[in-house]
Amino acid sequence: MTDAGLQRCAWADGASAAEIVYHDTEWGVPVHDDNKLFEFLILEGAQAGLSWRTILDKRAGYRRAFADFDPQDVARFSDAKIDELLQVKAIVRNRLKVKSAVTNARLFLDIQAAHGSFATYLWAYVDGVPIQAARASHLDVPVNSTLSDALSKDLKKRGFKFVGTTIMYSYMQAVGLINDHVVGCFRHPPLQA
Repeated sequence: MTDAGLQRCAWADGASAAEIVYHDTEWGVPVHDDNKLFEFLILEGAQAGLSWRTILDKRAGYRRAFADFDPQDVARFSDAKIDELLQVKAIVRNRLKVKSAVTNARLFLDIQAAHGSFATYLWAYVDGVPIQAARASHLDVPVNSTLSDALSKDLKKRGFKFVGTTIMYSYMQAVGLINDHVVGCFRHPPLQA
């Protein structure tokens, strides 16, 4: 519970203001916009080994550094641009993560070309309909699933980086392929509708 009297998922209880806003307005909301899907792909990969709070705090910096998450622009980043980004304090300055964002942008465009949109490719994993989990507690929420295994395996086969099954499960939660708000959370019912 918060001072507003709303029951939230345990991870958002006592969280930072940015995390609460993210939980209340974005997490689990179905995303069909390719640029937004690309944004979350970059951010989820950057989060590996770090807290989500760290990434949310750097989100504006990522937006500036990664061309407002335009995959066509990011796909054109050169090695010199990658070196330049590694000097930007507003993002996670990890060479592998920055390079993976550029690699993933190029591969993201390949999927768009093959499927018409990345959203079409991604949402086919759930037949276009979000999975409605009915978890009683945050302790019931897994860190991966057979679905995240399959998505991770396919993306890795295509050459994507930082797309392990745990990262992909978190990605699926973030972009609404699965409604993992616990049943007592005030966000669960509207996302179930």
